[in-house]
Amino acid sequence: MIAIGNDHTGYELKQAILEYLDSKGLEYKDFGCGKVNSSDYPDYAKAVGRAIQNKECDKGILICGTGIGISIAANKMKGIRAALCHDCFSAEATRLHNDANVLALGARVIGIGHALKIVETFLGTEFSGEERHIKRIQMLED
Repeated sequence: MIAIGNDHTGYELKQAILEYLDSKGLEYKDFGCGKVNSSDYPDYAKAVGRAIQNKECDKGILICGTGIGISIAANKMKGIRAALCHDCFSAEATRLHNDANVLALGARVIGIGHALKIVETFLGTEFSGEERHIKRIQMLED
């Protein structure tokens, strides 16, 4: 299950991502924002982070204007490894090496088509499980 959340600037991109997830038959839980009025990104980062912490969802996608604020908010939560990605290489590398469990996107930074390829790459890449990467992830949790 994928947790997805956004602030007001990420609403349109989220709608496109939800259509993509539906087309692939992937289950998700939408934590908002379901409107385009001004909203606070930390609220949505926390909701998605809690869903992952509680094992209600395996991965998350967060969207704000740049992806920066919402990824900072998510990364303050124990066990959340949010990666801001604006290209497929970064999305692949963060899954392989960091076992990132949240993808952050900037709706004002990238277009919808490119964002969907990044989502596809992030969701389709498994963690390498290499000992050196496991060690580094454990160091993040200490």
